[in-house]
Amino acid sequence: MASADNKKVVGSVAYQTRDKQYFEKRQLIRHANVWHLWALGVGAVISGHFSGWNGGLLQGGWGGMFIATVIIAIMYLGLTFAIAEMSPALPHTGAAYSFARTSMGPWGGFLTGLAENVEYVLTPAVIVFFIGSYLTGIFGTSAEFQPVWWVAAYIVFLALNIWGVALSFRVTLVVTVLALACLVVFWISAIGHMDFSRWAMNIGPGGVELPEGNGPFLPNGITGALAALPFAVWLFLAIEQLPLAAEESVDPKRDMPKGIIFGVLTLVVSAFAILTFNPSVAGIGAFALGSSGEPLLDGFKAIYGEGIAKGLALVAVLGLIASFHTIIFAQGRQIFSLSRAGYFPTVLSVTHGTRKTPHVAMIAGATLGLLVILSLWFLLGSERGGAVIGFTLLNMAVFGAMLSYIMQAVSFILLRKNHPHIERPFRNPFGVPGAVLTIIIAIVTLYFQLTDPVYRQGIVGVAIWFAVFIAYFAFIGRHKLILSPEEEFALENAETA
Repeated sequence: MASADNKKVVGSVAYQTRDKQYFEKRQLIRHANVWHLWALGVGAVISGHFSGWNGGLLQGGWGGMFIATVIIAIMYLGLTFAIAEMSPALPHTGAAYSFARTSMGPWGGFLTGLAENVEYVLTPAVIVFFIGSYLTGIFGTSAEFQPVWWVAAYIVFLALNIWGVALSFRVTLVVTVLALACLVVFWISAIGHMDFSRWAMNIGPGGVELPEGNGPFLPNGITGALAALPFAVWLFLAIEQLPLAAEESVDPKRDMPKGIIFGVLTLVVSAFAILTFNPSVAGIGAFALGSSGEPLLDGFKAIYGEGIAKGLALVAVLGLIASFHTIIFAQGRQIFSLSRAGYFPTVLSVTHGTRKTPHVAMIAGATLGLLVILSLWFLLGSERGGAVIGFTLLNMAVFGAMLSYIMQAVSFILLRKNHPHIERPFRNPFGVPGAVLTIIIAIVTLYFQLTDPVYRQGIVGVAIWFAVFIAYFAFIGRHKLILSPEEEFALENAETA
């Protein structure tokens, strides 16, 4: 370690000194209790229970999708229990970046944060595209009007998030409970309209429809089940964002483990419920559901008829709204943490003077996501642009998420090995074996993403994203790091280790 002028050089990075005023302009307010945290985690994921997961039915049949869901649920249990140990031990807004920074140094922290950044900037952009599609159908507006829906949704939910953390968590709790209530109503309604063997099992070898149902459990064998893994991810994607609220939690050491564990267990129950009930409803079936853009809405229509379709569509939008609102929250905190530490330009971490919310980070992330989908829409045209937004950008987000899961699981293993002295209010019962299993399943999922040409297009986009930000960090950012809470913690524990 060496000093030069007002800089402290540590390895390949240099820290600039900042006075008290720097951090006073970057303050957050503690407000969240365990139920707010639970809602933040569940709300971020819940749209994946309304649509997105169902494409796996054509890959592996109902049985293949069931096995894929079991495997992915194991991966997320391993991940979330590891996070439940790391987050209260390192209770900083940086979350994944913070874990990797302490365990793998500045470059490891930055690359992990960058992988999450891809996910949190692009996921709400994709969700708002689907919100626009639903609202277009409900209100009968033209396809060309869709960008107006996107801009309006961003303005409304940015405003709610910027207004204050209390309002943001209140809205999160309300929309998450309403979205879950919508799912529960569907499950109860479906009970009297189910014929599992006839409809859920109506996919044969090669993904063909069996008119009489009663097909094989694994119509495409175990390979089909593995090919369904990327679709099963949608039943849990983004639960890992919860630790980004660590500095806004009243008692993160007590509430963070409870919030994330309650959250993932809620999602496990909901995932298997929607997988069981939705394909079993008479008149739909797994085959038709596999290519549906609105599987839950199709289920409601089959039960209650087409006459109330628009009302049901409004209900279905709840899941999208819940995820959109909560991931905008996470997006702001993720950019805020990397900016406060100097990995991104520090102006992005300034918080609102009276509301104490990271408004600059949220506006910047939202603007970037909105510009991406608007550019694709107008440059490629509505049809092709919509396909790229709905598939390629979506796959970029999933790919970034898988990379961050691997890095977080590696962080957990290294923290256990190299930093056993760190106080751990919660101890992950699955330990290192659970983290290793998470890494293996994430790698297998990535492999099957690579076998799909649509996913490969998204990976090119992620590579460009990484190249741009790595170049910035290599030439500028690494010379301007700040001793934020995450960085100070990492440096102190590096010396102890």
